[in-house]
Amino acid sequence: MSTQNAAKPLQGQRLLVTRAVHQSQTQQALIQALGGEAVCLPLIQIEPVSDSDAAYADLKYCLLDLDLYQKVIFVSPNAARLGVELIEDFWPQFPLGIDWIGIGRQTVKQLEKQGIPAWSSDQGYDSEALLASDRFQQVNGQRILILRGNGGRDLMRSTLTARGARVDYGTVYYRRLPGYSEQTVKQKLLDEPLSALLITSGEGLLNLQTLITAYSADRYQPLLNTLLIVPSERIAVIARELGYRRVRVAQGPDDDSMVRATLPGNDLEQLA
Repeated sequence: MSTQNAAKPLQGQRLLVTRAVHQSQTQQALIQALGGEAVCLPLIQIEPVSDSDAAYADLKYCLLDLDLYQKVIFVSPNAARLGVELIEDFWPQFPLGIDWIGIGRQTVKQLEKQGIPAWSSDQGYDSEALLASDRFQQVNGQRILILRGNGGRDLMRSTLTARGARVDYGTVYYRRLPGYSEQTVKQKLLDEPLSALLITSGEGLLNLQTLITAYSADRYQPLLNTLLIVPSERIAVIARELGYRRVRVAQGPDDDSMVRATLPGNDLEQLA
């Protein structure tokens, strides 16, 4: 390998970046720094909850009672960013004695950026890792607030409720599938071959499938042979069930791990 190729290991590669617009810049810059081309097709659009939304009344009730909770869990960097902004509307000075928690290091970093001393599991970045931590084994009688987007898995609440906690959800944003024309989808996915697809969530993967199905799934069959990078085995299972034949599990959902998993010689590839 030449020195130039060693410095630019993604030279000539086209990688599909699917993070929400406001979260994709770092991943794009990393791909470009390694010599690749970032093809952007955000598969999730983040819309903050507003006081006219149906979910706002329940959220407001939880935030007014914030000092009654022992733990507050933020499920994502978006939940951290938007959740803290909403809390500040009701609590100019945050109540004391709350255990602030993020699911994954990226969420904790976002909380720390906003002045919240938070922690996450050091054994992983997902709900399962957090639930396995020592600090979540004895929660009987505790009140716990989970700030998140609309929908999503119920694992966290169901598990903590079974352990004796009282758990409330607060919806701080909505996840939407952006609207795209057939021409845009074809241009991004088919006009030039893609080297890899970077998908960071199960919802993003299903949104991609929705777009493909809407615009003639048969035409998009070649995508099933394209390298698909996902952050967890759980999402890899979904991908294989959808027919993707080259699924590679990155070491995590952060930009560095996702992009590193595309590099030549990576040994994490798992063929279905």
